[in-house]
Amino acid sequence: MSTLLWQPAPERIAAANLTAFIRSVTERYGASVHDYPSLWRWSVAAPDKFWATVWDWGKIIGDGPGAVVVDDIRKMPGAQWFPEARLNFAENLLRRNDDHDAIVFWGEDKVKRPLSFAELHALVSRLQQALRDAGVGVGDRIAGYMPNMPESVAFMLAASSIGAIWSSASPDFGIQGVLDRFGQIEPKVLVSADAYWYSGKSHSCLDKLPAIVAGMPSLNKVVIVPYVAERADISAVPKAVHLADFVAPFAAKPVEYTRLPFAAPLYIMFSSGTTGAPKCIVHSVGGALIQHLKEHLLHCDAKRDDRVFYFTTCGWMMWNWLVSALAAEATLLLYDGNPSALGGNILFDFADAEGMTFFGTSAKWIDAIAKMGLEPAKTHKLTSLRTLASTGSVLAPEGFDYVYGKIRGDMQLASISGGTDIISCFMLGNPIGPVWRGEIQARGLGMKVQVFDDEGKPVQGQKGELVCTQAFPVMPIGFWNDPDGSKYHNAYFAKYPNIWCHGDWVELTEHDGIVVYGRSDATLNPGGVRIGTAEIYRQVEQFDEVMESLVIGQDWQGDVRVVLFVRLRDGIKLTPALTDAIKKKIRDNTTPRHVPAKVIPVADIPRTKSGKIVELAVRDVVHGRPVKNKEALANPEALDLYAGVDELQG
Repeated sequence: MSTLLWQPAPERIAAANLTAFIRSVTERYGASVHDYPSLWRWSVAAPDKFWATVWDWGKIIGDGPGAVVVDDIRKMPGAQWFPEARLNFAENLLRRNDDHDAIVFWGEDKVKRPLSFAELHALVSRLQQALRDAGVGVGDRIAGYMPNMPESVAFMLAASSIGAIWSSASPDFGIQGVLDRFGQIEPKVLVSADAYWYSGKSHSCLDKLPAIVAGMPSLNKVVIVPYVAERADISAVPKAVHLADFVAPFAAKPVEYTRLPFAAPLYIMFSSGTTGAPKCIVHSVGGALIQHLKEHLLHCDAKRDDRVFYFTTCGWMMWNWLVSALAAEATLLLYDGNPSALGGNILFDFADAEGMTFFGTSAKWIDAIAKMGLEPAKTHKLTSLRTLASTGSVLAPEGFDYVYGKIRGDMQLASISGGTDIISCFMLGNPIGPVWRGEIQARGLGMKVQVFDDEGKPVQGQKGELVCTQAFPVMPIGFWNDPDGSKYHNAYFAKYPNIWCHGDWVELTEHDGIVVYGRSDATLNPGGVRIGTAEIYRQVEQFDEVMESLVIGQDWQGDVRVVLFVRLRDGIKLTPALTDAIKKKIRDNTTPRHVPAKVIPVADIPRTKSGKIVELAVRDVVHGRPVKNKEALANPEALDLYAGVDELQG
């Protein structure tokens, strides 16, 4: 039985956007909706009415919505949403134009600067004119090799205002990692910072750009954005121009918006790419807009003048998600650099200094600062903070305890989960509902999420596959360079025809919440019993001696045995006593099948650029199989630690 950790106060429920939305649904349709569970049931039973209400309630700007909300919702993929509508993404995000902060940027402790909505408009206008002058039009690709800074947002808005397609990667990607991504989509313009700050040191991008540009003959122009230097030497970079010179011929004027069909392409996102070349996932203008509005307004309770933060890079879909908060007329708080700077306190310093109302981060970071012994409740005020969100990996129940015990007791903790695949969430927060220890609060509105057992039947209270059994607007348009749609179909619809299979191993709880146990393809199968990796991580990472861990299934003597790798705190050795204690804790709190056959210390654990550990890549190395795309990793050298390990030979 889960423990109730938080319940919203009556005044918070009364003031919530969700409460007003429920009222509008009952008045408009006479629906029997009075709380979140009944609203969710109605939203998936009457999806046309639900999404039409989101369009109106979110005040979407455009020619629409039209008479048809969805054409053949039974087709997945293939359902057409708002087929008569035309709209522009940037027009909706730039609906506000005044002197209020649109963006406040911190680059570690090196750079701090705000940008008002009026200043953002002016910059987008000049960039739009400069991009058009560079030959950019509808459907062309603009690639950002950028830190999470205001110019990244402005370039994306300028590109989308024209009808161009934006794609981005963080500047810590190496040359091949950039080419593996952008090389597939043939951008016309590349935008890059001169350098970026990380852990107090500057890291140049300019030394990688000549090889990157040489590998992308589609480029007309490379725009260099100043960050570390005011005007760096760019003479070695072909086709390069300083940002100031790029926009110099153009004075700011009202931004012009090209309205496009709802299903027109907006973003190209990339899968992690650890099992091959990254997949290029294409997301639509209308799908991203209406889904993000729903999530910001209803699930995150974002309001005008709120100050919204998510720790992310431009290579993670949370960046695209974050910037959409502009459509709620909120202020974006952007941070770039090491989130553990200043002894792990810098993000909490940011929260206090800038009046942060929504604080988004990763489960791994929460676990890391807990291991560091930080107690922000004692060192910071955090009085403006209403919601803390966590994603990227599973937030263990002990992480919930830490947030409420050491960060702030009176706020909503929204564990959320979705992915690059849908540039949004399948499960997320409910600001008018309770928070139960270890559970994601709710299935997303309008998302008919269910859990399937091995027979493909819906279940509650037992583990299974996360599926979505009805089409939804933010499904990808498809994959780039996939003319017959086969790659797209095989990625999500091959297991259950006409049903989205997401690849998460989860359980729907008695509260209609969700517990995530890990990725389906990383589940362990000792003796043919499926075990979620998160069940083991939860036990292991309670040990102070263990900084983090990674678990895989190793093929062994006709079965699978569980192998646990642990990265220990400095100065700690893996003694037989510690090994026995780890195994005992796992056995006592899970089952004997969860107990690892081997516990092995390692110096590092490989992870993606967005911080996710890569169980499948380690499993491949252990089994002597090649890892096809190490460029996707933040620390690819760590994989070498898992090759030919003596303990795994017997």
